[in-house]
Amino acid sequence: MQKNESTVLFNELGLPAPVLQAIEELGFSQPTPIQAQSIPALLEGNDILGEAQTGTGKTAAFGLPLLSKIDPSVRETQMLVVCPTRELAIQVAEAITEFAKHMRGVRVSTVYGGQSYTPQIRELKAGPQIVVGTPGRLMDHIDKGRLKLDGLRACVLDEADEMLNMGFLEDIQWILEHVPDETQMAFFSATMPPAIRKVTKQFLNEPVHVKIAAVKQAKANISQRAWRVSKIGKTAGLERLAETLEYDAMIVFVRTRNDTLTLAEHLISKGFPAAALNGDMNQSDRERIVDQLKNGRVSILIATDVVARGLDVPRITHVINYDLPADSESYVHRIGRTGRAGRSGEAILFANGREMRTLFRLERATEGKIEDFNMPDASQLGEVRMKRMQTSLSEVIDNTDLGNFNHVVKRFIDENEWTAEQLAAALLYKQQLNQPLFPPKDPVGREMRGGRDGGRDGRRDSRGRGDRADRGERGGRRESRGRDRGDRRSQQDFDTFRFEVGREHGVGPGDIVGAVANEINLDSSHIGHIKLHDQYSYVDLPKGMPKAVFGKLQRVMIRNQKIAPTIASEQAVAADYTPRRRNDGGDKGGFKRRERRSFN
Repeated sequence: MQKNESTVLFNELGLPAPVLQAIEELGFSQPTPIQAQSIPALLEGNDILGEAQTGTGKTAAFGLPLLSKIDPSVRETQMLVVCPTRELAIQVAEAITEFAKHMRGVRVSTVYGGQSYTPQIRELKAGPQIVVGTPGRLMDHIDKGRLKLDGLRACVLDEADEMLNMGFLEDIQWILEHVPDETQMAFFSATMPPAIRKVTKQFLNEPVHVKIAAVKQAKANISQRAWRVSKIGKTAGLERLAETLEYDAMIVFVRTRNDTLTLAEHLISKGFPAAALNGDMNQSDRERIVDQLKNGRVSILIATDVVARGLDVPRITHVINYDLPADSESYVHRIGRTGRAGRSGEAILFANGREMRTLFRLERATEGKIEDFNMPDASQLGEVRMKRMQTSLSEVIDNTDLGNFNHVVKRFIDENEWTAEQLAAALLYKQQLNQPLFPPKDPVGREMRGGRDGGRDGRRDSRGRGDRADRGERGGRRESRGRDRGDRRSQQDFDTFRFEVGREHGVGPGDIVGAVANEINLDSSHIGHIKLHDQYSYVDLPKGMPKAVFGKLQRVMIRNQKIAPTIASEQAVAADYTPRRRNDGGDKGGFKRRERRSFN
């Protein structure tokens, strides 16, 4: 290139106007080195082999130029992106959606294991121009003819070395064998092991090799800690952090746009100054939210990875990884929102037992140690609330003329023969109803599994095998069985409710337990069986629910969906609990064996 890479701007790279408009709104102006070299090569139609370390912006390096190959008027798959994990697939799809927001008619679909086939088949029938997915599920859709690649113009392997490490080499080769010969290819990887080079020679045509040397950056002063999610659930855990941490502002990272809205609305309802930041907002709304974060009107920002990249607000002292990041690169970007310009910061990650085993990857990426974090228990939370109330009362006593109220207190005592202590205790009791000074004890036992409060990150376990959910072994369909082990209460103690939310709404047992327990102040140990279906769920709750409590239950929303609770008939429940034979429509023979081993 004629120009030094550090002086190149996005508008000099030849990107189409709608894409430039989108990245300008995202606050991008200057490409990273991998972007500055890859974008021109891809725009010229070359195959490319991109090799760059974590945190260099590889998604934009292929996403921005390949969007120029898309014809929005043609309803067929023109761009395919293969990712190793569902989390990364979701993140890449959201990033590309952001980049294509001003390209009217462009649709992006995501397909991965652990999710019902129904919505994926529906999306593929609608004719998306861009499909992002994980190897096993892509293979299945291709093999069944639901994903047709005849019109494919570009194919990308993202995190190619990671897919190799997870045992997807044969799957990658199978997919690439179904890609038309004239398709433009792009492989991106942090490292270049021999197996990837072999695949490169087989499927790439005289590729441009873009290799960005690793840059040693100054280590930020960020302490990293991980909380093993307990039975109180992620949402209650986040509330406790918001009450007990000494923070100026925090940013909470979640996986999807809907999650930003749901969690922000929940925190606001609890009295916290929170706001959502996601890709569905227009530019003026985003700028307004960021300004509120900067001036202190908002102290808790709930955001996705894409829109929060590059966010530089000095008062952010804490980063909360509410959902496990898609990959190490995302984690580096996330925690980089704090500890900037020499300041110190703290990053806290929520992880279930299975996810705790993957933290060494994040330690390696940051060259730091992730320590254990102990969430404040109920008694500690009560102590914090007492001190806060004491401080508040002290300020009132020191700064307020209480003359008239002293007369009212004396009158109440005289007319009712109360003591001053009784009256003060009664007023204190009423004051603390929304945030009890003596919260119920935390439930004991292992953390919840499934849904948001026990999600899987799709990476290998300690034996080097893919997680069950990513191998197609019913991983995304585990149900909560209440207290089946040991001392579960008699079924006569429960009524079965039907909630109008299910798998297709992205709901898991952890979402249901967390929402119900938090909103109607019910200990999670009092929630029985949870049976998930695609469109609805059955939930066992204690018999004889008071009308006032049921009224609260009717207002509960999960993943931005009203649950519309009703008591289910025994006949309906019995019919839905009848065991059914699982049938994913797999073919016989060698493909089925591969599908069972490495399904995503």
